[in-house]
Amino acid sequence: MRIALLEDEREQAQHIQSILSERGHHCDGFPTGENFLSAVLHRSYDLLILDWQIPDMTGIDVLKTVRAQLNWAIPVVFLTQRDSEADIVCALDAGADDYLAKPARAAELVARINALARRLHPDNEKEVLRYGPFEINTQQRVISLHGEQLTLTDKDYDLTLFLFQNQGRLLTREMLLERVWGLARDINTRTVDTHMSRLRRRLGLNPENGFRIKTIYQRGYRLEAMAAQVAPSDNRVTDQIAND
Repeated sequence: MRIALLEDEREQAQHIQSILSERGHHCDGFPTGENFLSAVLHRSYDLLILDWQIPDMTGIDVLKTVRAQLNWAIPVVFLTQRDSEADIVCALDAGADDYLAKPARAAELVARINALARRLHPDNEKEVLRYGPFEINTQQRVISLHGEQLTLTDKDYDLTLFLFQNQGRLLTREMLLERVWGLARDINTRTVDTHMSRLRRRLGLNPENGFRIKTIYQRGYRLEAMAAQVAPSDNRVTDQIAND
């Protein structure tokens, strides 16, 4: 997973990053709340680890900002020296998913992160996933719309599955290249734009089918659920009521 760490003590940050790196995770460290929020709100992370006491604001303030501005429920773990019952309750009430006291114990930290990852994608073991009129058969690698199988390439399938499993979440072009194409982040990202444009047409992503791919300027894409389009006759009735 891609993890963002808020920790102002350099040695602590390096220790946590080393633990996570050894388990195959990528972890970016930030020493201030301002730097952390700038990254989290403009990039794509799978999980956040927060310290409570940092120089420019509290971890609780950071958490509240994340919950208010991110439109998907990213998992958040507090890792801090504050371990009173009142502090734990405060963090959980503010939207934290888990709470650990320092010093971090490597095996426990990783186990809790893995547990949150499983909770994030509970359907990963299912053979058939359903999202509105779309059905994804993960064993056969087939996607159907209203019961009719779509003609897609292998990469189209991988990209579609990733989008639906992360609907509502900003996905940067760099992240899509890493997760779907398995490429380094410094590769030219125009290939993502080309595939997204084609996928919109092939999947029929429109109000009638309940989903759309929204382009987030200079950042990436987000798959959004939409309300079904209102029939023209209903629009006329609504307009008449509004005029009355």
